[in-house]
Amino acid sequence: MKRIVLLLLSLACGLLNGRSQRLTDYVDPMIGSGDHGHVFVGANVPQGMVNVGPTQLETGWDWCSGYHYSGQKIVGFGHMHLSGTGCSDLGDIALMPTLQDLEMSREALATEYSHDDELVRPGYYAVRLRRDHILCEMTATKRVALHRYTFPRGSNNARIVIDLSNGVGDRLEQSRIYQIDDFTLAGFRISKGWASRQQVYFLMHFSRPIHNWLSPSADYPYAQATFEVGPGDDVMVKVALSPVNEMNARTNLKTEMPDWDFNAVREQALQAWDEELGRVKATFRSDSERRTFYTSMYHFLYAPVVWCDVNGDYMGSDGRVRHGASFCNYTTWSLWDTYRAAHPLATLIMRDRLSDYAQSMMAIYREQGELPVWHLMSNETYCMVGCPAVPVLADMVLKGVEGIDYKEAFEAMKTSLMRDNRSLNRMKQYGWVTWDTGDGEAVAKSLEYFLADWSAAQVAGLVGETSDSAYFYRRSQGYRRMFDPQRQCMRALSTDGRFRDEPNFNPCHQTRDYTEGNPWQYTWLVPHDVMGLVSCFPSREAFIARLDSLFLADGDLGKDANPDITGLIGQYAHGNEPSHHVLYLYNYVGQPWKTQQRVRQVMSELYSDAPAGLCGNEDVGQMSAWYILSALGLYQVEPCGGRYQLGSPLVEEAVLQVGDGKTFTVRTHGGSPEAIYVREVRLNGKRLSRWWVDYKEIIAGGVLDFYMRK
Repeated sequence: MKRIVLLLLSLACGLLNGRSQRLTDYVDPMIGSGDHGHVFVGANVPQGMVNVGPTQLETGWDWCSGYHYSGQKIVGFGHMHLSGTGCSDLGDIALMPTLQDLEMSREALATEYSHDDELVRPGYYAVRLRRDHILCEMTATKRVALHRYTFPRGSNNARIVIDLSNGVGDRLEQSRIYQIDDFTLAGFRISKGWASRQQVYFLMHFSRPIHNWLSPSADYPYAQATFEVGPGDDVMVKVALSPVNEMNARTNLKTEMPDWDFNAVREQALQAWDEELGRVKATFRSDSERRTFYTSMYHFLYAPVVWCDVNGDYMGSDGRVRHGASFCNYTTWSLWDTYRAAHPLATLIMRDRLSDYAQSMMAIYREQGELPVWHLMSNETYCMVGCPAVPVLADMVLKGVEGIDYKEAFEAMKTSLMRDNRSLNRMKQYGWVTWDTGDGEAVAKSLEYFLADWSAAQVAGLVGETSDSAYFYRRSQGYRRMFDPQRQCMRALSTDGRFRDEPNFNPCHQTRDYTEGNPWQYTWLVPHDVMGLVSCFPSREAFIARLDSLFLADGDLGKDANPDITGLIGQYAHGNEPSHHVLYLYNYVGQPWKTQQRVRQVMSELYSDAPAGLCGNEDVGQMSAWYILSALGLYQVEPCGGRYQLGSPLVEEAVLQVGDGKTFTVRTHGGSPEAIYVREVRLNGKRLSRWWVDYKEIIAGGVLDFYMRK
């Protein structure tokens, strides 16, 4: 029975119908669902508000998305999920079909399933539940989910339970669901979790009339719609979401999904994914590498997430509705992670979206008085450290993105960096965040602020604010004071410039001065001034020796280590973002072959096409973006500006759509699993004498040829 169901599902997806292969055929959404990847598993379209899929009964850190490959029971199919985060939230408005008159509890609703009876493809999710053998399928547009539940036997008591009480790691504050007519329900859910006030409105429309309706109550917290079905009949339900109100949800539904053709909606979702994946058309020497690459593209394209209705309405960060915005408003800004690779990648292949990205950030600035830090569903979570929106916005300004008022953008950067919250008052008073004033994570905060200061200085110079440019540049050099030449690492400073007295100092141990990392890893977080960091060492050779030692150092992370510090090669931690640029530092000191060797090592050892194919949290596209750029032989180390360091490309050939109808092609010659070193690089036929290419050279279109050797 299991094999038959799976075969039917495969046929339904068109996998066996003889058509030519599509890029979506190389996507496996299960990659990263095991280990600590925390990826979303379900149905969505690129950057869609709706991410509909299973939420499991099991909970814990590895269930931040609501799903983990090890889970055994599904408790419902929620409409919003995070992907790759280290914190939980969402899971809103869950549906669960059943033929049973169940006790209404989370445990009673849960039913077992098997991966043998489960199929997930871009834009489509299906599973057969063991309890009643109901086949559950779902697909989506940006703002509307479409469910199809096929009941194996007839009943006048086929039920769909609607759970507004439970999400993924949040707490219900208020909800409402009411019946409009025999086919339609509407309501809202307001919850408190990672987002302090997360609210979403919905409209549900069923393909069959509701035979019996049970509203939730204090004693019976779940709603329940009952239907009459014959053997093998299905019940479909459209669920439209809105951040504003139920009427807008209705408009979203009518606009995006006026009909009931499940197969057509699924095909449209698949086409949407194929189109977005086609921003990079790449060939590889193995199907495994191709699956890993295109699944990385799939994960990268998850966010930022659309957070506005089809008419432009959205809920602002100040809790006020904005009507008819002229831009597409986005949310789920995991900026501490994504400023490093995901946004530099977007500036290459998603230039048509950048104006909306920038306008979304500027709208948040106007609404909350500062640029976003980690913004989620109209809420500032203040998760992580630094001012990570500054390098992202600065990068777009310096790369000439249209639709941005550059002077106002600098004003937003300056205002955000000159506030008194989040230890910024220490930066203004002392030039660094101080350990002796009760400010935790002093090293991490300081280093992140330094690189944001440098980014702001570049934009200040561009818009003619010379005194501000000088101020922020001077402040960005504060890392030099934090470098301890005796221990050759970054350490916390006091108000009078003293290093913390640590007689048992261990560079492998994470302490309260570091965010998800240790002294080894944070020593290198000066991407804005690599050669300045080199000058902190006694010599260039000493810098290289210390960098070599990073990959060889052996030692435990200490009892207070964060679980995010994963993917270790020595003390290099690829599973967490502060390390992501480090492999490319060898280019700056004349040893690019070491960058090439280490980049290939990470791609081959710490990424794969298995469920445990990610060595750490996917982090809303950052882990995947690192792989995409590195597979192309490119990586932007500086926080902004557009100088992409060259590595060791994995592709045979890749054609990037860089905007304005232009393409940039990366080709490798003589590459193999052994031939990972670069003998020569040519840009448009001319030999390069440097180990980087500029953003302007890439978006102008052309060809970059790598000639490989063993």
